[in-house]
Amino acid sequence: MEVASRLAVKEAIRELKARYFRCMDMRDWAGMRDVFAGDAVMDMREEMVRLVEAGLPVDPDGGLLRGCDAIVAAMSASLSGTVTVHHGHMPEIELQSADEATGIWAMEDIVSLPEGSPCRQLHGYGHYHERYVRDDTGRWYIHSLRLSRLHVTLI
Repeated sequence: MEVASRLAVKEAIRELKARYFRCMDMRDWAGMRDVFAGDAVMDMREEMVRLVEAGLPVDPDGGLLRGCDAIVAAMSASLSGTVTVHHGHMPEIELQSADEATGIWAMEDIVSLPEGSPCRQLHGYGHYHERYVRDDTGRWYIHSLRLSRLHVTLI
């Protein structure tokens, strides 16, 4: 693949991830459905363990989600009553083929929790590890996503 094409693909993936963050923070669940492939997998098991250890009321077995609809439903439910700010930085995007790529994104998030929660706010840092696929129309989607945290501060 020539350099201009490689750069165009990487830009398309950056825009895809930007939509992911915006849709999450704006609670645009219809838009979020357009971010994930229909058979996407989201692995938040490591995240669930950390949140349980922090005393937050989450299902420790609910961290492996299969399918776009299950992912969006779980995101919507888990973020209900919260205010969030998510940032992704310094993507490392590698093209595996014309229709597949992988990426690692440094991330930071702030999650303000609803009244009655064991804490007011979660401030976290870590990395998203992702795989992307392109469909027949040329559109890119997240096919798999795993969040790995480096640090979490609870206030």
